[in-house]
This record gives sequence, C-alpha cells and structure tokens, in this order.
Amino acid sequence: MTTSDTAVHTQPFQAEVSELLHLMVHSVYSETDIFLRELVSNASDACDKLRYEAIASPSLLGEGDALKIRIIPNKAAGTLTIADNGIGMERQELIDHLGTIARSGTKAFVSKLKEAKDGLGLIGQFGVGFYSAFMVADKIVVVSRRAGESDVWTWTSSGGSGFEIARASDEEAARVTRGTEIVLHLKDDAKKYLEAFEIERIIGAYSDNILFPIELVPEEGEPRQINSASALWQRSKSELTADDYKKAYQQIASAFDDPAMTLHYRAEGRYSYAVLLFAPSTKPFDLFEPNRKGRVKLYVRRVFITDDADLLPGYLRFIRGVVDSEDLPLNISREMLQNNPQLAQIRKAVATRVVSELESLAEKDPENFAKIWDAFGAVLKEGIYEDFERREKLLALSRFTTTSGEKRSLKQVIADFKPNQTEIYYLVGDSIERLKSNPRLEAATARGIEVLLLSDPVDAFWTSMPSEFDGKPLKSLSQGDLNLDLIPRVDDNDEAKKDEPEADEAATIAVIKAALGERVSDVKASTRLTSSASCLVADSQGPSRELERILSQQNRGMKTKPILEINLRHPMVGAITKAQAGSKAVDDLSLLLLEQAQILDGELPEDPAAFAARLNRLVLQGLGA
Repeated sequence: MTTSDTAVHTQPFQAEVSELLHLMVHSVYSETDIFLRELVSNASDACDKLRYEAIASPSLLGEGDALKIRIIPNKAAGTLTIADNGIGMERQELIDHLGTIARSGTKAFVSKLKEAKDGLGLIGQFGVGFYSAFMVADKIVVVSRRAGESDVWTWTSSGGSGFEIARASDEEAARVTRGTEIVLHLKDDAKKYLEAFEIERIIGAYSDNILFPIELVPEEGEPRQINSASALWQRSKSELTADDYKKAYQQIASAFDDPAMTLHYRAEGRYSYAVLLFAPSTKPFDLFEPNRKGRVKLYVRRVFITDDADLLPGYLRFIRGVVDSEDLPLNISREMLQNNPQLAQIRKAVATRVVSELESLAEKDPENFAKIWDAFGAVLKEGIYEDFERREKLLALSRFTTTSGEKRSLKQVIADFKPNQTEIYYLVGDSIERLKSNPRLEAATARGIEVLLLSDPVDAFWTSMPSEFDGKPLKSLSQGDLNLDLIPRVDDNDEAKKDEPEADEAATIAVIKAALGERVSDVKASTRLTSSASCLVADSQGPSRELERILSQQNRGMKTKPILEINLRHPMVGAITKAQAGSKAVDDLSLLLLEQAQILDGELPEDPAAFAARLNRLVLQGLGA
C-alpha cells in the first residue's frame, strides 16, 4: 500500500460531469422522487452483478447476509443512506464510475440536456442517474468495499468541480463489510425524504418488484421489508397458481374484480422481455376518456419506468399488467418511448399476442370471453376502424346483437345464411330497441334474414369503410340501393301484399319531389319496405345517416340531404297519387311521409309546430270534421 493510497486526494470531475451537476443542482428533473429510484436501481444492479460473478467464484458471497438493499433515514443528522451488499467498488472504480461519464459523445449529450425539457429521460437513458441525488443533497459520501477485497474507500463530493477519494475510517470499514453505502446529506427543502411514509410511497410506486429485499431501517423499531421483492412475471408459469395471478392482477391494476383473462409469457430472441397481462371482468370508470390512455406498465429489469408508454393500441386500453424489458435503458425518454425501434417491435408483438389470446379464449372459454366482450366490446371494435392489419381477426372476435335476439359471431351469422344470400346485412342506430322497430328491416325480415343491430357509437365509424368477412361483404340496410329479390320470402302476409295495387311510380315520385323540394336529395321507390310507408336512407357514396348525426353533434362535417324511399303499395302513398297535384292534401301527405320517417330515425321534424298542425288537419279531414 503506497502513501498516496492512504492520503485524501482531491480530483476534478470530468468537464461534462461538472456541467451535468450544475444542471442537476438547478433541478433539470421535474420530479425529485426519481433520485431514490435511481439509487435503489443501482443497488439492485450491484447485487445482480455479485450474484453473476459468484457463479464462477462462490467465495465472493462468503458467509454474509443474503443480498439486500437498506434505506436508513437519520433525522438528527439530516442524512438518508442507501446501502447494498452487492459487488462494491475499488478505489479506481469509484473514480471511474462516479467521476466520469464513461461514454463517447458526452459533450453532445450535455449540450442536448441543456436544451431538453425532458432531462429526466435523457439522464436515465445515458446511465448517469446517480447524479440525480444532487437535486436533494448538498453533500454525498459513498463508502464501498468490493466483494473479496479488504480495502474500503470513501468518495465525497458537494457537487462542485470535484470530489475527494480516501481510505475509509475504521468505523466506516466496520459498517461496510461488502458492497456500497451512499449517504446523502439532504438539503433543507428535501427533508421530507426522511419520513418513513414518504420512502415507502416511492418504493411502492417505483421499486416494489426489485427482486432483492428493500429494508427500511427506522430510527425506532426493527428494520422491515417495504417491497414485495417478487417480480411475479419473471417466474415460471408452473410455479404459480390462479390465486397468485389474481392477487398480482389486483395489486398491479388496483382492482377488486377477478381477471377474465391472464396472459403470461417470456419472449426470447433478438429482444428479451417478460409479459404479464390481464383482461378485467368489469368496466373501469375511465374507459372512454378522450385520451384513451392505456394502463400497461413498462419495467426495465424489474424497475418501474412508466405506465404511459402506449405499449398496446388504444382499442386494447382496458388490458392491465406489465411488460418488463431486459434490453431497454432505464429512464427511457418520452421521445424514445415514441420512436425506439425495439419498443415498436415489442408493441407489435404484444398486441398480436393479446389478440391471439382473446381468440383462444373465445373458442375455449366462451363464458369468460363473454364477460370481456360485454364490458369492452365497444372498445375492441375501435380496432376494426383503426387496425387494418388485424381487422379480420377483430371482426371474428366481435359479437353482435342480431334480429335473432342473441349475441352472435359473424361466423355463426354466415352459417345461417338464407338461400342465395351473399352479403352480411346490418343496421346502425342509437339503441337496440329503436333498431328492432326500424322499417328498413322489413324486407330482410320478410325473407328471414338475420341482421346485425349496431348501437355503439363506434359502429358508425368502422362501418363507414368497405368491410368484408370470410369473403362476404357487409352491407348496410340504410345506405345505397338494396336488392333482395333472389332471396326467397318466408312471410306469407308479405306474399299476399303482392296483390295490392302499386301507385304509379313515375307520377307519384314526381308529385312528392315537387312537394318536398330541397328537403331531400331524391325520392325513390323502396325495395326495403313491406308495411311502412317511407324511410330515409343515405347515398352509397357518402357517410351513413348515423355517422352524419354523430359528426353533426360534434360540429364536424356538413349535413347532407337524405333520400326518401316510399312504399308504392302503401295506402298513404296511393292517396297522394289520387289527390290533385299541387293541392294542399298532396303537400301535407308528402311532408308527413318525410316527417314520420324522421321520427322513426329518432329525429325531430324540421318544424314541429307545422308537423302538429298538418297532422291535426289530416286527422280532422279523415273524421269528416
């Protein structure tokens, strides 16, 4: 041992470290809590490294305590200590690890850090989270003994231009038998971190699943473990029970229900990560918040990073759980969360796996899948609109209320197609009950055709795009032309109505068009109606009437004029033909055809007072009054 080894040496920080510390002291981080996460994470890494080196050299572990991390607040001294019994550091390692940033491009890094709003992410990304401790401490003392070594060293800095390195005192050496002890002399405005409840809050939020026990050593009472020290997602499925998964779900999701689906696997290969995801069985209160925020937590090597990484697409935002990467950097920045190619691959693979698991659940456990669909079907259908790649799979997963009165899959609907039927028919509206009484169903009902009744707001959006399933197009009963002539009728009453006289098509349409003027874009003879007098439909090239209604409520888009379809066999339409063109009766009856169609669509007539007067007038005429 040389004289120089025993003396106190003052050394300057690397220039970039000095700049970095200046930024840290001026709080480049927006949340000072992060310092404790960083130091605990470093302590966990030190324990991991010792565990790894001990594979080749078991003597490094010796007969000492099991690997653990200790947090020791001391209000009298104003210090907070974070200690581990991991690998520890030699003198030169203290200089190298704590006095320099051992990476190329440090000047560019610090320059970027000065400009960045998200210093938190950049610093963590660069692997210098230790320096975050200077946000809360005006002096830091590090005491360390490398595993297998007898020498103990101290590193001391007040965050200025340099640090001191010296041999540890006898007291310090006795205290640190292996590993590293970091003593933070807290600033006056950071003394809250000496409170036990504050320490437990931070550990619970960020480091609960660190695999090594984290002990809080209070000033009074016995030390106690304050983390679960069990990253359940890193354990083998064969070790876990359904109750283990239930408890994990309720802890991770802060939930009280049982999970309807559990997905637990480990991905190996180019990227390594563990996945533990759950589908709840009940709907959370924030499911339809405008930001469509997901709740899957991102961990890196068992350290919590964020629950705002958008690990799943918006239509899977109801999924809860954890993705734990072995490869991503700690404190990955917000910019990197969006643009990191590795994370993009993880997102894609995990989303595909979740959809595949839902498919498997739908086949093997329909009861639990029904719980998921009842709670989250309206959300899953957003993916039909947004996710072209998985649209067919999401259509296969979807369950639709139909005119049969049941919730059915498209596969079941196709299996029950009528002779000569080639399309899947649907109707979009704002409620199932109103859809059931919609006159546009009449022609399909007369042929026994099963129709999807779509009442979720998202239905108006995904049906606005051309869609097909298993080679069968989806066709709206409220948009464009409809021809069901090749499908045989099953309604005898409807067959009998074929003998009823039809109004003269050309003359009747001309009279009604003249009466309605610019209120409609066209008047057509209907192939949809069998008993009702009229209905409104949208042009095949424009938005559906339901989508238009939703957009108009949000002041988006322009309202187009509908097409009025009339039933030429209906007596009211026949009465228009018989009335004298241009008479008040023709105008009243034509307007009534339009207004009753609007009411059946859930709309108010354009002029409710005029509608009431017109209706009264026609009723009194019918009564001969």
